Formats: sequence, C-alpha cells, structure tokens
Amino acid sequence: MLILTLAVALMSVPVATLPPLANGLALTPPMGWNSWNQLRCYDLNEQAVRAAADALASSGLRDAGYRYVVVDDCWQATTRAADGSLRPDPTRFPSGIAALAAYVHSRGLLFGIYAVAGSRTCASYIDSYPATGIGSLGHERQDAETFASWGVDYLKYDWCNADIVDHLDPAKAFAKMRDELSRTGRRIVYAISEYGLSRPWTWARPVANSWRTYFDLEPT
Repeated sequence: MLILTLAVALMSVPVATLPPLANGLALTPPMGWNSWNQLRCYDLNEQAVRAAADALASSGLRDAGYRYVVVDDCWQATTRAADGSLRPDPTRFPSGIAALAAYVHSRGLLFGIYAVAGSRTCASYIDSYPATGIGSLGHERQDAETFASWGVDYLKYDWCNADIVDHLDPAKAFAKMRDELSRTGRRIVYAISEYGLSRPWTWARPVANSWRTYFDLEPT
C-alpha cells in the first residue's frame, strides 16, 4: 500500500509542465568519479584526483561515458582569501585548482568541484572540518566567476542544512547560483544536492541539470 501510494503521489506531480534548465548540458545523466565516497575529507589531495583521472582514462571507463572527475568537500582552505575568494588547501592542493582542472582536461575528461548554498559545508558538521566562511552565501557571483576562471565543467552545489543554519529557501538559493553560473558564459553542469527533503522533482527542472532525491549512498 505504501509503494502504491508513493507511486500515485509521484505520478500526480506535474513535472512535465516545468521547463528544463536550457543550457544544453547533461541531456544524458553525467557519469564519472566523485571523491567523497573514496576519500571523504582529509585523504583528499591533488595526487589522488590525478590518479582517479588516470584510471578513468586508462581503464576504458572514459570512453564508455564516465567523463567527470568531481572534487567534493574539503578541497578548500579553511578561510577565504583577503579579497573574499575561495582558495584551495595549500598543503593538499599546492598546484592549485586551475592546474588540476587542466590536468583532468588533458586526460580527455571534465572537471567538477563542490560548493554550498549556505554558510557552512557538510564536512563542517560530519567531519569536523575546521573551516569558517567558505560557503557561497553572499559570495555567489564571486564563486561562480572563480570556478569559471579555473576551468570547472561541473558544480555540485550542496545544501547542508542551509534552511536551519541560514534560513534559506532551497528553490530561491539554488536559482541564485544558477543565474550566476549562466552569467559567466562558461558551460557548467549544475547539480544540486538537496537530499529530496523539499521534493526538488517538483521545482528543480528549471533550476538545475540534476538533483538528488535521497540521502548519501554508502560504499558497501
């Protein structure tokens, strides 16, 4: 009965009436590697990301369609630069993000990165990442321009309790970064990570290229 009720509820959502985000990207589901399940927070570094790119290229996965290499949370330094811009952790990413993106591109792959709609990233909650002020709230335009200048092709934009911490509305907050990404002129796949709590399938088609419907998968 529960399954039937859920199916009926989902079928009643007028998803088809919502126009999709018209940036011409992610017309098929983006596939690739994301650092979170394998490396989580403190094991993330540029050598590991390069190794993942090499593996996708050499194993045949790239040619089978697994083309995105996405660096998840904890790539950031624990504070922003003096001008307010995001910067990478200097110990784990000494070459910088632009150089890392260029390496990924040299392997025939696309490069992705992580940011959040609110003021705090998820690792601040669950991995005790000692960062302050690295969320994109209030820095949306600056961060979008930074990502574009680095050669980013994919943005995972996370929620991380921004409704509770920052009193944000998901649809409005995610739409703001959509607009800033569009303004840069760079083609960046926009993937929002909201866990399904606000039923993004009812509002996200005009906002993002993809959205989550549930919590994290576990590597088991």
